[in-house]
Amino acid sequence: MFYIGLFITYIFISNIVLTQFLGLCPFIGVSKSSESAIGMGMAVTFVMALASIITYLVYHFLLVPLNLTYLQTLSFILVIASLVQFVEMVIQKNSPSLYQALGIFLPLITTNCAVLGIALINITEGYTFMQSFTAGIASGIGFTLAIVLMSNIREQLDMAPVRKSFKGVPIAFISGGLMALAFMAFDKALLANLLG
Repeated sequence: MFYIGLFITYIFISNIVLTQFLGLCPFIGVSKSSESAIGMGMAVTFVMALASIITYLVYHFLLVPLNLTYLQTLSFILVIASLVQFVEMVIQKNSPSLYQALGIFLPLITTNCAVLGIALINITEGYTFMQSFTAGIASGIGFTLAIVLMSNIREQLDMAPVRKSFKGVPIAFISGGLMALAFMAFDKALLANLLG
């Protein structure tokens, strides 16, 4: 039951983009089309899940025994950078069109604070190996949900009569703010009622 609660929490209640405001650069930059949003969401979910596992292992089996916990941020960034390079090579080989659509935002997953954020949250919250993995996958799904919803909104806004001064990024930020307000309606009391 705890894992279901953790899953729901990181998708809706503590959505990494809309309630914790991490990963806003790709959220705004890649959400212009649904195809690129789905591709970015899947790539970020994959990286978050693997980063959660590997950073857990690095922290508990390398940094803690050697009393080097002060190097956690640096070592986590190195792990994430390696994973992103792997994902970038796989996407470039298997889907060149998606690779072109994601453009500069794909290598920027390395500096996506959402990926580093969930790795640090897992350590701070004291999650076990499986809890870290669950939080990583759920955060990735939450990121994907947010970016896909945003891409659908932006595609509709491109056809809507929006004032010239609000076209593009300004209306995207306004829409993102309204989405964040909607996601903040989910709270832990709702989760407690759902799970009993």
